[in-house]
Amino acid sequence: MYVGLLKYFLNMKFSLHNKDNGGYRKVEVYNEENILKMAEHYREILKLLGEDTEREGLIQSPVRISKAIQFLTQGYNMDPEEILKSAMFKEDYRQMVIVKDIEIYSLCEHHLLPFFGKAYVAYIPNGYITGLSKIARVVEAYSRRLQVQERLTTQIKECIQNTLNPLGVAVVIEAKHMCMSMRGIEKQNSVTTTSDFTGAFQKEATRQEFIRLISSDLS
Repeated sequence: MYVGLLKYFLNMKFSLHNKDNGGYRKVEVYNEENILKMAEHYREILKLLGEDTEREGLIQSPVRISKAIQFLTQGYNMDPEEILKSAMFKEDYRQMVIVKDIEIYSLCEHHLLPFFGKAYVAYIPNGYITGLSKIARVVEAYSRRLQVQERLTTQIKECIQNTLNPLGVAVVIEAKHMCMSMRGIEKQNSVTTTSDFTGAFQKEATRQEFIRLISSDLS
């Protein structure tokens, strides 16, 4: 009976947006087989916590949790290098390109609790540029996985460096970690900052220009 309920709720159509203007509709896509398997495990976890999984408020929860975790880790199905390559253009521009305030939502691999904040990414082209949205998509592809902030910072940097071969790459991430705020030391206002640099950004003057630009409000 429970498996039948799972399949019923799984087959219900959910959409993030359904706008009348232009008929735009964005639909979440899931691996149904994995959802069913995970839901069974989450049901058992809820039982171990002492909950009644048959009560109204929890009967759909195993499927909801399974969908949520699949959405939050969708980066495993993305290829960050291919994302950049999909919009590479030859361009004779050799000054700094910065994408600021890229929102990050990720899961700490140690406790599966969220950490969230912003990424600041810059590169200096060396014959090729990429679409600005692709930088944000690379950040999304790596952040939507089980992560630690240090590795996330380095992966973004290495992807851009290896794919575009620019004169340099700079990545700074500032984030709050729920594993520090909700449990353990319980310091709600702590912020973690990580950075990584290649090429021209290893020079003090270039790095300082990058820091100055991401710290300023040009609006």
